[in-house]
Amino acid sequence: MFTGIIEETGIVRKIIAQGQGKRLTISAQRILEGLKVEDSVCVCGVCLTVIAVDAASFTVEAVGATLEKTTLGGYRTGKHVNLERAMRLGDRLGGHLVQGHVNGVGTIVNIRKQVEYWLVEIAIPDALCKYVVAEGSIAIDGISLTVASLDDNLVGISLIPYTLNHTVLSNSKAGDTCNIETDMIGKYVEKLLPAQGKKSAEKITLEKLKKAGY
Repeated sequence: MFTGIIEETGIVRKIIAQGQGKRLTISAQRILEGLKVEDSVCVCGVCLTVIAVDAASFTVEAVGATLEKTTLGGYRTGKHVNLERAMRLGDRLGGHLVQGHVNGVGTIVNIRKQVEYWLVEIAIPDALCKYVVAEGSIAIDGISLTVASLDDNLVGISLIPYTLNHTVLSNSKAGDTCNIETDMIGKYVEKLLPAQGKKSAEKITLEKLKKAGY
């Protein structure tokens, strides 16, 4: 589990094909402190297991299914990536609960400077729109962000300069793809809803949500 607060950006130094998957070696500094084999690291929103660590880098493996579902399949050496170590119980949750399970790939439509911030507009897959709400949480390439606007499948994000300058979004441009993870709460609420197609759908009430543990 992660928080979506990026600790640093690293650089993909080596990529080796492993059957249908790939082994990636990523240079880093800050997150190497205390990092060990079998730890989890969120790489641009994708939870991966560390298989090797040295003084300047760590290595992870991504299976074929992960490469197909995320942007990792298109990575090349020199690629900058967002990095976050798994959170520990007792840590401050500065962002929101991020699983590192990518739900789909979005496309950056526009990045433009406003007076005090940057506005990033991202087209997300239609199937994910029902899980996104204005002022709700969303993870873009592993970054915990707040949805500023929502127009059909176009999600607007307001970025302060610090977030822009300390994540891979500083190098992003219109047409680039990014990993999307929606807030897990919406998925659990959907599970509580009656199966689609029933003529008399049961309404969700505060009482029912409390009984379900919310």
